[in-house]
Formats: sequence, structure tokens, C-alpha cells
Amino acid sequence: MVELAKPPLIQEQSLANAAEISFFQKVYAWMCGGLVLSAFVGYLLANSEAWYSFLVGSWSWIFIIAVQLGLVFAINFLRDKLATPIVQGLFLAYSAAVGMTLSIVILVYPSDIIFKALLCTGAVYGSMAAYGLLTKKSLQAWGGFLFMALIGLIVASIVNVFAKSPMFDYIICWLGVLIFAGLTAYDHQKLRVIFAGGFANQDVEAKIVIMGALELFLDFINLFLFFVRILGSRD
Repeated sequence: MVELAKPPLIQEQSLANAAEISFFQKVYAWMCGGLVLSAFVGYLLANSEAWYSFLVGSWSWIFIIAVQLGLVFAINFLRDKLATPIVQGLFLAYSAAVGMTLSIVILVYPSDIIFKALLCTGAVYGSMAAYGLLTKKSLQAWGGFLFMALIGLIVASIVNVFAKSPMFDYIICWLGVLIFAGLTAYDHQKLRVIFAGGFANQDVEAKIVIMGALELFLDFINLFLFFVRILGSRD
């Protein structure tokens, strides 16, 4: 049987779809690799007596935050000046650094809370990711609103460090879930828009892949951490 040739327009659409799928596969490969590395490092540190002794120190949390912020800053603002393998290495270093935070979660919360938080995170993240990829509606207007909401969330969290209000913390956690659920959809659609604009070369694409993986990684991790605090507060 003779196979009929596809019209040129259909062929172009098929190639474009295949290229976009390949792009997102790379993004998710790096993101998932980062999550696995974070979990592995977190587990190792949680079982280290030396690390536990370090956490008891009053300045340990400042060290953890400083390391993670420094690596995110380097990836975001220095990537154009750095070689692609270095940017990739910085992403892996950041993923390992997030393991420091996860080690605290493992030490503080029981395993059933962590498991439930993972299930909730997977459900919300998967739903919002699908929405961001499939919706025909532009989510560009969400960007500014979500950024300002995130700044407000950070300020509220700092205030509650001193206020120490359990109810306020509970509200902050649910607001965090809503904000990062929105960012999950927004970031997925943003990556589609960036891909549609094309890349100057493979090196640029490789760096965009890392940036995309970092943003999706942050969305997932923050959703997970907020769900852990919500579920943990009920015990």
C-alpha cells in the first residue's frame, strides 16, 4: 500500500510539536535530576550527626539561606557570561544545597506527613502544569501579580518570625500554595512562549533549559514545603 505524503503544513506542525516535546523533555530531565539529588543529599544529611550538631547552632539557617540565594543569583544573573557546563554545574550545586533544607524537613516531620505532602504537591503541580501547557488563554498578566504576591508573602513570613502566630503561619502557607500553583502554570506557558521565539544556537537553548528547570524546580519544592507545613500543623 502506497503511503500518502503529508501536506507541507502538517509536516511543519509535526516537526514543531516534536521539537517542543524534546525541549520540555530536556527541561524535565534536569528538573527531576535536581529533585532526586536534593532528596538524596537531604537523606544523607538527616542521618549525619555532624550535620545535626551544625543545625543546633544559631547561625546555621543564615548559612543555608546564603548558600542557596548565592547559587540562584549566579545562575540568574551570570549565566550569559558563563560556559554552559558551569551553568549546569551551578544548577546541580543548588539542587544539592536544597538538600540542606530537605534534611531539616526529614528531621522535623514524620514520614507519613512527608508522603502526604508529596502526593498533594504532585496533584497540584501536575494539574497546574497541564493547565499552563494546554490553555489557549494568555497568562502573561499573571506574572506581575504573582511576583508582587510573592514579595508580600516573603514580608509576611519575616514578620511572623517575630510574631510567632500559628494561625498567621497557616494562612501564609495556604497563600504560598496558591502563589506557587499559579507560578507553575505561568512558568510552563512562559517556557512555551520562549521556545516559540526560537534560539540563536544550541548553547543558548541549553542555558534556557537550565533556567526552565530551575524555575519549575523552585515551583515544585516550594509547593512541597508549604504542604509539609500545612499537614504538619494538623498533627
